[in-house]
Amino acid sequence: MVDLFKLVNNVLVNTDIELVDIERSANGLLRVIIDKPCGIQINDCELVTRDLMRVLEVYKVDYNRLEVTSPGIDRSLKKESDFLKFIGHRIEIKFHEPINGCKNYLGILYLINSNPEDINEGIDCNYQNNIIFGLEVENKKEKSNIINFTFNCVDRAKLAPILDFKGKKDESRDSSTCRCFST
Repeated sequence: MVDLFKLVNNVLVNTDIELVDIERSANGLLRVIIDKPCGIQINDCELVTRDLMRVLEVYKVDYNRLEVTSPGIDRSLKKESDFLKFIGHRIEIKFHEPINGCKNYLGILYLINSNPEDINEGIDCNYQNNIIFGLEVENKKEKSNIINFTFNCVDRAKLAPILDFKGKKDESRDSSTCRCFST
């Protein structure tokens, strides 16, 4: 069986495009989710689709339909590097084990440090020299609460931007980070 992640990463090796995830469905859909620092354009998806179709044919990968897409505004955070990339953004997160009696949280992601001794007491997530993240939990009842965790504690996470169609800026997002324009 062919390692699809390795195969797709080989196609993307000389580009600034990153493989976010690969999904397969029972009806033969092969969805390849890609991103790059300043966002994916339609021509990026077309280029990757063309290249992948050739490679998938050579390696005889079974699929009925290939879909190459961007991760969207609610992008999943799958790797520790994804967490580092989205420091300061609002995320939804689910932990493997309850922290303060709860597994699901919504808040702003922060980088605490890389010293595993500073993690919350009583939480064993099999961490060893991992980066410690913080989540400023959105809680209407109390003042802000920071939860410290390592990537190993996370079951799943995704971006949770505030969509405001009235023109107000999302305070959790720094728009000065990346300014790219297509020509």
